[in-house]
Amino acid sequence: MEEQAGETSREYVLRPSRPTVQTRIDYAGELNPQQFAAATALPGPSLVIAGAGSGKTRTLTYRVAYLLEQGIPPDRILLLTFTNKAAREMMRRVGELLGQDLPQLWGGTFHSIGNRILRQHAHRLGHQRGFNILDREDAEQLIAACVSDAGIGKESKSFPKKHVLASLFSMAANTIEEIPALIQAKHPELEEWSNKIQILAKAYTKRKLETGAMDFDDLLVLWLRLLEDHQDVRDDYARRFQFILVDEYQDTNLLQSRIIDLLASRNRNLMVVGDDAQSIYAWRGAHYANIMQFPSRYPGAKVYKIETNYRSTPEILRVANAAIEGNPGQFPKTLEPVRSKGEKPALVACSDSAQQAAFIAQRVQELVEEGGSLDDMAVLYRSHFHALELQLELTRQHIPFTITSGIRFFEQAHIKDVAAYLKLASNPRDELSFKRLVLLLPGVGEKGAVKLWIAYREAWNRQETETPGTTQPVARALQEAEAAAGKKSKVAWAQLVATMSQLETAPIAGVPEKMIKLVLEAGYEDHLKETYPNADVRMEDLTQLAVFGRDFQSLEEFLTQLALVSNTDGDADQDADAGNKLHLSTIHQAKGLEFKVVFIIMLCDGLFPTMRAVDSGFPDALEEERRLFYVSVTRAKNELYLTYPLMRAGYDTGGYAMQQASRFIQEIPQDLLVEFNLTRLSHDPR
Repeated sequence: MEEQAGETSREYVLRPSRPTVQTRIDYAGELNPQQFAAATALPGPSLVIAGAGSGKTRTLTYRVAYLLEQGIPPDRILLLTFTNKAAREMMRRVGELLGQDLPQLWGGTFHSIGNRILRQHAHRLGHQRGFNILDREDAEQLIAACVSDAGIGKESKSFPKKHVLASLFSMAANTIEEIPALIQAKHPELEEWSNKIQILAKAYTKRKLETGAMDFDDLLVLWLRLLEDHQDVRDDYARRFQFILVDEYQDTNLLQSRIIDLLASRNRNLMVVGDDAQSIYAWRGAHYANIMQFPSRYPGAKVYKIETNYRSTPEILRVANAAIEGNPGQFPKTLEPVRSKGEKPALVACSDSAQQAAFIAQRVQELVEEGGSLDDMAVLYRSHFHALELQLELTRQHIPFTITSGIRFFEQAHIKDVAAYLKLASNPRDELSFKRLVLLLPGVGEKGAVKLWIAYREAWNRQETETPGTTQPVARALQEAEAAAGKKSKVAWAQLVATMSQLETAPIAGVPEKMIKLVLEAGYEDHLKETYPNADVRMEDLTQLAVFGRDFQSLEEFLTQLALVSNTDGDADQDADAGNKLHLSTIHQAKGLEFKVVFIIMLCDGLFPTMRAVDSGFPDALEEERRLFYVSVTRAKNELYLTYPLMRAGYDTGGYAMQQASRFIQEIPQDLLVEFNLTRLSHDPR
């Protein structure tokens, strides 16, 4: 290895002499030709397009080992990943390959490396080296303090809550966009508050500096500022990192790409690895142009394609290749299978979502009877509410399942809020539902909720004693307890009384669909906009909950089913292996995972792709939806089922409407699929 003197650190040129570590890795024997070419690439900028299931992590791991074998010191290599798990896994694999630990290697997530560098140089930005890092809850509390101190928003209860402000500040940071422009483009409902929100953002930044704290986004924002504003620091790290490797490059945002470009500005030994066909995170700031424009930003960059797929059968890969073909802006590639022939993917048309759920439950049971494991199967969907009927059906059939994407549909805060209205109307003694509702009112905390409950309970008990069987018992008791409400909540309390009165009066009383619609129209939709950055998604959940309620004969039956799904795990305790459960997941959360059997559900235009993408008028939105479909297809190893209902209940119409199969299905040649029409085997239950 030839060494050259740098100004403050030594520089290394990749030449095979004096290796840092002694190993006997047979790169050509252990990697396929495409992986080998990328892992042993010559110095300089390179883009590795690694298709789904092609061994991306393996290639990166061997690349690091190869550099070390060639004599590059571990502390001159920077490996950037998106998750701590990925970083640990890659470091572990490199250690196993080389037979030794490499603590000097700079490997980790963007945020962890940013933290490490800022610990050394934060004082150059006016921060102290011993800064604290705020988690999301801490950040929101500090934002709330800024709002309180500034006296902003007191004149209107519609001023956005701390959760919305935190999300807005974070998106502005990661997209490097001014807040007014971001509000105009993404949150037009907040435009009246644009100037005040901008003032708050500056106050929040100042408050963090004063309290010696940084939030998670600052680890990138301030890292970039450090490199841009302090040339000596930038030059030092640009010399230090002789080779930079970036995993999942298609998911980088503008902040991250600019940091990478500055670090690689001197040596240009930058290898970025990713798959443009799996770029699905624009909604959280990922900048698709980063990977697409890499060759133009780095003239002379080598492009390596890894197209050999080890995961899926040839039949599934043919569908995957066809699925992504409709996207014009991509690096063309064709996944080639290693595995032998399998079954063609199935396209299953169902009469409605209930039959779709029944089909999946039945097929899952058949697969288990054939010796399959639930843990090897997954149901993937575009949005949470798509699995609403399925969760109920699995519970009825005693099929244990787990929600990979986190909290179950019926356990989400907005679902439980609306359910609380219905529960209190059904059971005036429901203390938990009462407290949940009053805690939504302005100026009411835990102690206030207890005080209000006592006043309400006394009023209700008195009413039951003096005039048993009275109509609108909840509304009347609430009205009597009004004196216990504080000044801040007087108007909201009156609205609660009016809402409960309507919920207890025909023709709305006892009809789940009508009751949910009323709650939304009576102010809960406004609450969503004030409280959640993804209010539109949550509103969509609730409109579908209302439609779902249409299938129940009574409010009691509806609430019973919600309780059963929320409080059982498909009788998992009866299973010999409590960990053996069917996976339910949004596609976003399933990225990076693989299953022997995959069901992709609700493949209707307007659902997948979403109506927002279809109606947006922006080709980019539809192209990302197509990439999302590609990701879902490539999760399957052995069997793939694509399902969609021909009819679906509408929220506004109150009736049922015919559905059109997703355009993504229509783009797949018919000879690649086996089609089943279950509607011919059943009658319309309505």
